[in-house]
Amino acid sequence: MTTETTKEIPEAAAVPPPGAAPAKKVPHGHRRLLTRRDRLTLGLMAGLPTVLHIALVWVTALASIALAFTTWDGIGFDSIQWVGLQNFRELFEQNPQFWPAVQHNVIWFVVLIAIPTPLGLFLAVQLDKKIRFSRVYQTAFFLPVVLSMAVIGFVWQLIYNPDTGLINSLIGANEPGKYIDWIGDPDLNLWAILVAASWRHTGYMMILYLAGLKGVDPSLREASALDGAGEWQTFRNVIFPTLRPTNTVVLVVTIIEALRAFDLVFVFNKGAEGTELLSILVTNNIIGESSRIGYGSAIAVVLLLISLVVIIPYLVATFRKERRA
Repeated sequence: MTTETTKEIPEAAAVPPPGAAPAKKVPHGHRRLLTRRDRLTLGLMAGLPTVLHIALVWVTALASIALAFTTWDGIGFDSIQWVGLQNFRELFEQNPQFWPAVQHNVIWFVVLIAIPTPLGLFLAVQLDKKIRFSRVYQTAFFLPVVLSMAVIGFVWQLIYNPDTGLINSLIGANEPGKYIDWIGDPDLNLWAILVAASWRHTGYMMILYLAGLKGVDPSLREASALDGAGEWQTFRNVIFPTLRPTNTVVLVVTIIEALRAFDLVFVFNKGAEGTELLSILVTNNIIGESSRIGYGSAIAVVLLLISLVVIIPYLVATFRKERRA
């Protein structure tokens, strides 16, 4: 009987075919992707803004909260004296300008949410229809938002001028005995400033709502049209409910705008004669002649707490929505 013995032949090394490119060698170990110069550049780009943000925002905010419980004239740190809640008691009980300032901030918010916000929504709906020259209209309405509040204040000062102003010239109130002092009259100046603020706020709201309308699913409009719904019914029952996230942003932005109102009022009459605001009181006490930095910091803390009451629920709702997504 013949027994065949199978011999194991060692596997030959793989030889690349003639004309093929040689295989690249795989580098062993860790390969450094960033040079020392790259790391230094990234460290400066990320570290410098972080240090500035901490120093100019967080440190100053915490220092302001601490100073709210002290008295300090701003000359030397040795003059700082701890007084506890005395500044807040004086603010709530003895300052005749505090509660009118709070009332004016509330009025500022009510006017902004009641007049320019619906007007901005209306303009956004019209521009979303892709009418002719919509880009031109959009730029014209958004132009006041680009301008600084100080520039807007100077422009509206010219409009409200008792002698040569546009309004008094149109209504014939620029003659002796018929002057209307839109800025100096305590019964008119706050509302005159609110008109200028609404002029700017309308363009801001228009852009926010226009961005929200661009995110509406076109199939919703088509389904509503197939069901026989009119334009108003489609907007009320289909489009407006989908703008709930935009409405939340608009509400928060409007509240913040009402609380941070300063530039426009300061340019008009520096917050005097019926235009007091919390931000004006902070500035007058810290930078003004009195230099009551501790007292002004107490007003700033009150303004901060009011802002947090609005901002914290918004952030909580936003984070919850992101977790669900």
